[in-house]
Amino acid sequence: MEGRLIYLMGPHGSGKDTVLQGLCRLMEPNGYLAPRLITRPATHTERGAISVSGTEFSRLERSGALAMAWRANGLAYGVPVEINRRLADGCDVLVNGSRAYLAEARRRYRTLVPVLLSVDQETLRQRLTARGRETDAQISGRLDRNARYARLTESTHGDAIMVLDNSGPAERAIQALYQYLASPTTCIQDNAADSAWNGQRPTSPRL
Repeated sequence: MEGRLIYLMGPHGSGKDTVLQGLCRLMEPNGYLAPRLITRPATHTERGAISVSGTEFSRLERSGALAMAWRANGLAYGVPVEINRRLADGCDVLVNGSRAYLAEARRRYRTLVPVLLSVDQETLRQRLTARGRETDAQISGRLDRNARYARLTESTHGDAIMVLDNSGPAERAIQALYQYLASPTTCIQDNAADSAWNGQRPTSPRL
């Protein structure tokens, strides 16, 4: 059976890397955290992030070495084609994905399970300020973009997106997502999981 592509989206500062790393730990040995190429220096919190130059990224994209590639905020991001073999072998692949690229990712992967991390605006502002990677103007831009993408689930034409609140402790969100994925065709009844779902009970993922 082909593995699922767990496609995690969310604004910068929403905790995607933390959630992916925690989820991969719980899913071992059946979960694989896909490396992500990016055209900027990778930070110590980004496990599996590979920094490449713009020239090298373009070369890899042209050669077919990337399963997915997109641009955002002046940077290029890519996922190596190795994930296709992992999926074919029945492994669930975890990807730090782009909200703007979701439609194309869905077109390419029929087993894609989209998950959107939600963070309240004030918490997101605090996290972005604390990590010190953006200017005040960039932080304002990211907050505006987050507000726009918060409406993503309203315009997906019936395709289910799991909305997961990560405004609180990351471990709560990790456990909630793990429990949902462990039983994808049923609603989660566990109260601890319920508290993380931002008031929106997701429907079955699109397999």
